[in-house]
Amino acid sequence: MTNTDTAVKKIPAGMHSLTPHLVCRNANEAIAFYERAFGAMVLGKLPGPDGKLMHALLRVGDSPLMLNDEFPDFGVLAPQPGAASAVTIHLYVEDVDATVARAVEAGARVTLPAADMFWGDRYGKLQDPFGHHWSVATHIRDLTPEQIAEGMQRDCADAQN
Repeated sequence: MTNTDTAVKKIPAGMHSLTPHLVCRNANEAIAFYERAFGAMVLGKLPGPDGKLMHALLRVGDSPLMLNDEFPDFGVLAPQPGAASAVTIHLYVEDVDATVARAVEAGARVTLPAADMFWGDRYGKLQDPFGHHWSVATHIRDLTPEQIAEGMQRDCADAQN
């Protein structure tokens, strides 16, 4: 059924055109982690069969985050904690060091300690207890594309020495 009501917003209020949607082995535990680690706020939950969570909508900072439990019978699978992932969720915060510390205290594992980066961010990486990879950053310097390229060349040369 198609809604032809022109007054209906095509992108709902409070949503962005791109929204991460995570599958977790225990979605309710994941929600509690995201609340502790990143200050997430729960906007809604839809419980499903057998105590599993069909859908949840959270807000982290100014952005929505959707998640649900895994349902292997339907091919909806969570990542394996500790495994490599091709996907990283990027989170800008006011204080990267405090956020990383809070996430570690909540159960995350640091995969790259926070450091000042050539592109102008203080940046670190984490893996949450549910297998999802996060990069966390605070923007600390505005740089031109030329300054960023120079910094990249300098850092790459230092890494080779």
